[in-house]
Amino acid sequence: MRAVQHIITNVRSGYFAKKCRGAQNPHPMLTVKMDWPTKWAMNAEQPTIVVIIAAGMGSRLTTEDTLPKPLMQVNGRALILRVLDRFYEAGITEAVVVTGHRAEEIQQGILLDNPKNRVQFVFNPNYRMSNGLSVLAAREVVGNRSFFLSMADHIFESSLIAGLKNIPIPADGLVLAVDRKLDAIYDEDDATKVKTENGKIVEIHKELKEFDAVDTGLFSCTPALFDRIEAAARTRADGDCSLSDGVKAMSVSGTALVHDIQYGKWQDVDTPGAVVHAAKLF
Repeated sequence: MRAVQHIITNVRSGYFAKKCRGAQNPHPMLTVKMDWPTKWAMNAEQPTIVVIIAAGMGSRLTTEDTLPKPLMQVNGRALILRVLDRFYEAGITEAVVVTGHRAEEIQQGILLDNPKNRVQFVFNPNYRMSNGLSVLAAREVVGNRSFFLSMADHIFESSLIAGLKNIPIPADGLVLAVDRKLDAIYDEDDATKVKTENGKIVEIHKELKEFDAVDTGLFSCTPALFDRIEAAARTRADGDCSLSDGVKAMSVSGTALVHDIQYGKWQDVDTPGAVVHAAKLF
């Protein structure tokens, strides 16, 4: 039986080809050996639930006369349904969808598909602010469990989830799936850039000048991420905070790690051009 729970609440060592954008490197395609960090106690619990952020306005892709962005289709399948499909294939049957803009339409679109996942909906009333607040809105449902985190408009192969499942999460930390194939990134200017060192996040921001990876929007996290976002939001008068702000705060303690997706495929579907590109990939 396909069970859907409808809740609305307010509330390794390895090698890789490292090509660094902006870095002064006379051999930009030099293969570098990276030793996976081992000095932290690792969290034995692997995630069994995914939080999917579907709260934003999506104004670069949709209007009020079109479907909400998470329900826009690539090759006949809505973006958010593709995300739910991939997690179900990876054995993650519980999902929390954080909604905001056009929340009822998104809920109905998901429920009409009768998903195999057990889905809960959480409404973020501050959806016009940064996406960190949407992550924070899922805190009560997630509780003290580790969780996967995904964006509703990022589509990917299930192999990306399988790769994250094999990486231990640091205690009070997270692991971000990153793409180091920089020459293959569609619309790199809009991508969230990541600078890494020895398998750890050093910097993360869209405007980075020097970086060696791109954020795929797919994470495995401990609940400590909620604490970092909340703390960062308290430093601002308006209480706003992006997800990248929370990740950056966690990186200070050295517990924000990266996992290279290598040849895995993904795409952030944020513009009409990205829809066309994603249709070619998937």
